[in-house]
Amino acid sequence: MDTLKAIFNRIKADPDNIQFTRKNIEPLYYAASSAKILIIGQAPGEKAQKTMIIWNDPSGIRLREWMGVSDDTFYHSGKIAVLPMDFYFPGKGKHGDVPPRADFASKWHQQLIKAMPDVKLTLLVGSYAQRYYLKTGSKQTLTQVVKHYRNYLPNYFPLVHPSPRNNIWMKKNPWFEEEVLPDLKTHIHQILSR
Repeated sequence: MDTLKAIFNRIKADPDNIQFTRKNIEPLYYAASSAKILIIGQAPGEKAQKTMIIWNDPSGIRLREWMGVSDDTFYHSGKIAVLPMDFYFPGKGKHGDVPPRADFASKWHQQLIKAMPDVKLTLLVGSYAQRYYLKTGSKQTLTQVVKHYRNYLPNYFPLVHPSPRNNIWMKKNPWFEEEVLPDLKTHIHQILSR
C-alpha cells in the first residue's frame, strides 16, 4: 500500500499540478491513516490556500459548529480527514470560486482513501462532492439530496455548503437545522468516541 507521503509527492510532481508546484503551492488536503471521518468538499478557498490551513474561513467555523467538534479535534486529533474535489484553489469566477477540475478527484481520491482504512463516515459538502460520490447527476437538486440524507447512511452524509452565502437557503429550509444537524452531531460524536 502506498504511503500517504508517497502519494503527496506524486500529487506535487504531477504535470497537471506543475503550475502550482513551480509557485511553491502545495496540495491542500489532510489525510491520516487514523482518520475516522472524511470530509469531501469543493476546493480550498483563497484564504485557506494562502495560509495552508484547510477550512480556514467562516465556512470552516460553521462546519465545525455543525459537526460539534472543536478546532483542536478538527485539526489535531488525526480522526478527521479532508479531501477536497481539487487540492488547489481554482481561482475566482463571476459568481464565486471557479469549479474544481473535473478529473482531479478520480485521479487521487481512491489512492488516499485506500490509505485511510478506518473511515466510518464521509461528509459530502456541496453539490460537486455529492454528484461525484452519490452519482446524482442533475436529476436531483442539492436540497433533495440533503433532505433525504438518511438514504445515504451509513457511508455518506450529504450537506449543503456551510458558506454564509447559503444563509438564505437555510432560512428557506428550517428542517436542516432542526433535523439534519442534530443527527449529524450524533453520528460524529458516536464515531469519534469509539
